[in-house]
Amino acid sequence: MSVLAKSNILTLIKTKKLVITPFDISQIGSGSIDLRLGDEFRIFKKHDGIIDVSENNKYQSISSIVKAEPDGIVLMPGQFINGITLEKITLPVNVSGRIEGRSRFARIGLLVHVSSGFVQPGSSGKVVLEIANLSKVKLRLIPGIRICQIILEEVKGAKKYSGAYSNQEHP
Repeated sequence: MSVLAKSNILTLIKTKKLVITPFDISQIGSGSIDLRLGDEFRIFKKHDGIIDVSENNKYQSISSIVKAEPDGIVLMPGQFINGITLEKITLPVNVSGRIEGRSRFARIGLLVHVSSGFVQPGSSGKVVLEIANLSKVKLRLIPGIRICQIILEEVKGAKKYSGAYSNQEHP
């Protein structure tokens, strides 16, 4: 697998093999594409019971989706929420993606993806972000900010993703 450089990314976009909506060319770096934070978040409620860690967990029953105000949403120290990218991304069947946080935010204790940063080849949808505040201060998340980056990698072979989270639109 090899990381795609800016010229490769631009070629994929021009040939419509890679589709990013909405898209701004200034988001493309030398080896990644910056993604912006959407305005929907999944907030977890206080829950005294036990949620089984299983293939059939029911995270929806202990959480709710909220829309952020234009001035953002405050993430408390130690709090975990799900966010989603503003951009919908459709990858070619021979390209996968890897979500990475941005150093400027990690330095203040913000984790943008806790564990599932892999974007399957051929997938299409917005990317859910597992956001955590590891700092001892409140952090304000502002919709539209370039919150993370996706690094694209060529995959040997080709297979379109059709799993449970295909065409995701909400966190």
